[in-house]
Amino acid sequence: MESMSWDYILKYVLIGDSAVGKSSLLIRLTDNRFDLTEPTLGVEFGSRIVNVGEGENGKRVKVQCWDTAGTESFRSITRSYFRGAAGALLVYDVTRRDSFDHVTSWLEDLRKHADENVSIILVANKTDLCSSTPPPLPQISYGQAISLTAEPDEPSSQSTNLDSSTITHADGGGGRPLRPRAVTTLEGALYAKEHGLLYVETSAKEGWGVVDAFEWTAREVLDRVGKAELERKKAGGVKLNKQTDQKGGCC
Repeated sequence: MESMSWDYILKYVLIGDSAVGKSSLLIRLTDNRFDLTEPTLGVEFGSRIVNVGEGENGKRVKVQCWDTAGTESFRSITRSYFRGAAGALLVYDVTRRDSFDHVTSWLEDLRKHADENVSIILVANKTDLCSSTPPPLPQISYGQAISLTAEPDEPSSQSTNLDSSTITHADGGGGRPLRPRAVTTLEGALYAKEHGLLYVETSAKEGWGVVDAFEWTAREVLDRVGKAELERKKAGGVKLNKQTDQKGGCC
């Protein structure tokens, strides 16, 4: 049985449009399973301990995650959970262009109501609908000039030119047909770079990239704690295990 000890507790929020898979991502993280969910009313909660780093420098981080409703009618309730969050997953559906177009509005809301140093990762979810294997992420360095033509896939306008004979199947034959992407990998990654976000592509159904999304964000949070960009005692989203602190484990 996994030890329940931890070094830090981090508060996370899951935000984005309705039906982009936020609740499914949380279920995959906490229960390691996929389940079709009803729309979230207000907020839901889940937690899991994740390992960040290795060896003596590794930390056990308890992620306490608030899954927020994506509908406009719950927007005021959603905003109230932004305060004190150490990390945020900003989720969109790669098959729905509108959910990506609304990312900017969610990001503005988050940065207005959350703490200044909240670590944000842009999550391109439902990639299993478009690929039978996890899509590779582009290697993008800050300050690096990249042409949109560098990606093998053309922008989303290509979807109008596809017919059933050009679309492969997830099981290699007569199963569920794969959909064309409405938002390319490179477009999502470049948006994240432009706005100073982390970026990951996930499938809650297959489990691709889900733990990475939480671990990468936690690693950035702990790096900022180590650099004193966050003050543990004042930032409600970051809590240190008192026993660890007494043993000299504080960074």
